[in-house]
Amino acid sequence: MKLSVRSIAQSVEAQLIGDGTIEVSGIASIAEATPVDLAFVQDKKGLGSALTSQAAALIVGEFAKDQTSTEGIATETTGAKPLLISRNPKLAFARAAHLLYPRPDSQPGIHASAVVHSSVRLAKDVALSERVIIGANVEIGEHTWIGPGAVIGARVAIGHDCELYPNVTIYPGVRLGNRVIVHAGSVLGSDGFGYVCDHATGRYEKFPQIGSLEIEDDVEIGANSTIDRGALEVTRIGRGCKLDNLVHVGHNCQIGEDVVIAAQTGLSGSVVVGKSAVLAGQVGIAEHVRIEEGVILGAQSGVPSNKVVRGRGVAFWGTPARPLRGYLKQLAVLARLARKE
Repeated sequence: MKLSVRSIAQSVEAQLIGDGTIEVSGIASIAEATPVDLAFVQDKKGLGSALTSQAAALIVGEFAKDQTSTEGIATETTGAKPLLISRNPKLAFARAAHLLYPRPDSQPGIHASAVVHSSVRLAKDVALSERVIIGANVEIGEHTWIGPGAVIGARVAIGHDCELYPNVTIYPGVRLGNRVIVHAGSVLGSDGFGYVCDHATGRYEKFPQIGSLEIEDDVEIGANSTIDRGALEVTRIGRGCKLDNLVHVGHNCQIGEDVVIAAQTGLSGSVVVGKSAVLAGQVGIAEHVRIEEGVILGAQSGVPSNKVVRGRGVAFWGTPARPLRGYLKQLAVLARLARKE
């Protein structure tokens, strides 16, 4: 898609300096940019090389206002590279990318190979790709795209402007909000890992897994991730959460708004994660743990059962997870002791 620099500046609320009629059709790094690409500069240090790059236009921070046109900064009358000045150039660049790279190319309609139950309710401009299977009493909002091979169980509700990539599986009764993105191979609403031991025989009986799963608006779920339904209640993923690839969320978990969870992290059953928490890669959280608002858990941290981790903006590390400063002090003490041996 080709867009003028002026239209992008208006959309991302950036100040335009230079020729707004120039068109761009892609995004790139400074090093890889071509004459049709838009690039961004995060800090003043990178501005010089960006101005001499092949990029057609640049999104830059407010630091660029201090430069002069003699250094290559565009003015209304020069032919220099146009600049889009933003308080947060990386965020503006991300928003520009959404404009230049819209959702997967799909035409509204139902592919001939799709299997859609007669009771399904489709809003306008829904796109169902090849080999999609849609169960009974499913509702799908307008402008939602479902990729090849996806399976949607009975009574599922999917909001508008969602994107479900190939081979996504959604079990019956799951609810997705609006603008939800689910990447390839993910499974939503499968049974939780719940069993009761018969001590007389040593065998395990399955505990009922009849709860539900609710995914709120603007959530993105990475490839091959799994989120279990509640056992008797609901598993909930809050608005704006971002889950990386290969993340597992167990039954009855309650994930607050704007939580970020990196790859290979696993949450056991009945974990509560507060708003805006950050869980880095390979974090392991046992059952009935509470991670309070704004907590940061470093990579490979572990939290034992029934613990509460609190401290907005505080980074925790290690197993069991503890504040980073204390953790590093302990490592230093251990290093000194090792040298004495």
